[in-house]
Amino acid sequence: MKKSSIRLIRHLAAFALLMALAATAQCIEISSLYSNIDSADVTLAGRGDGILQMDLIQDSKVLSTRRLEVVGPGTYVVRWPKLDADKGSYSACATLLAEGTDDSRRCHSFYYGGFEPVRFDVRDFRADSRGLHMAISARDPTIVDIYYMLVQGDRALYVTQEKAVPISGIMSTAIQRDYEWKPILENGRTYEGRVKIVELNHNQTRAFMSSFVAVEDAKITETYQDETGASATVMGESRVPFRGYLRFTLSQGGEVLNITERKTPVLLSGDDETVEITWNSTLEPGVYQLQTALISQEGSIIDLQENIIEAKPIARSSSSNETRSSGLPAGLAGMAMLVCILFRRIKGKKF
Repeated sequence: MKKSSIRLIRHLAAFALLMALAATAQCIEISSLYSNIDSADVTLAGRGDGILQMDLIQDSKVLSTRRLEVVGPGTYVVRWPKLDADKGSYSACATLLAEGTDDSRRCHSFYYGGFEPVRFDVRDFRADSRGLHMAISARDPTIVDIYYMLVQGDRALYVTQEKAVPISGIMSTAIQRDYEWKPILENGRTYEGRVKIVELNHNQTRAFMSSFVAVEDAKITETYQDETGASATVMGESRVPFRGYLRFTLSQGGEVLNITERKTPVLLSGDDETVEITWNSTLEPGVYQLQTALISQEGSIIDLQENIIEAKPIARSSSSNETRSSGLPAGLAGMAMLVCILFRRIKGKKF
């Protein structure tokens, strides 16, 4: 075989390998699937776009079908419609239809409505603009992995996992678990929080979802006020940036004497800043009322504190008139007086 033919074959083989690698790199597939009677989550890996079809099945009968457009890898969430479900075995099947690749399919089976020994119990669960909050307990000590998901529409914007979380073995005493969102939320937008708890030793998984509308929030944690001015410390309480302001209203006997407004720094949950103001002049002796209000962007009061200022007369130190009139320090004034007396005596003597 000629050398030129050998080179051509090698080039063709290398090109075919590169094409195969490129096709593999673009391939998107289902990497994990979980479902219960209420909802399901599917994680896709690889690269590419496609259509994800989700089917809820019982005894080979399709009870519900959902089709989602998927753009790249990530975790997608499906909510099953409310069904008058009977006790029994169900399956959730995910089929990924991606252009240029073979269909990827995976199914997850679960049992609904029957008695099953529960290794752990979620007593309460909710999501809000700050994060996820739940109370969880266990019959016996156990270890779980917890997946926290922030969902918008059909896709999880953010997924994180907390591994090997110990749960105490006292069913009557629940422990509180709180997780704060990492992404910044948009004011007025609807999100959902999803938690998935996996107990690996006994192959038990439970998932819960809670929807919420993201709102800005903050609170006044500390105030200070006296005859010269006032201050307030504000702490963010939401992953929606707080861009409000403080209104200080000073009054006496029902008459408003001063209203001062100051913008707060932009605050997220856990951030705190102190805002200070001063009065136009030191307050005259008397009793005053101070109202400190935290106002949102929309103008609503979201926190309020009221305090009393007791302005007292300023104590002034007194000094001797002699020292003031002399214009000299007390020691020098005494020495000057002594010199005058000696001078008079010398002058009165006769030589």
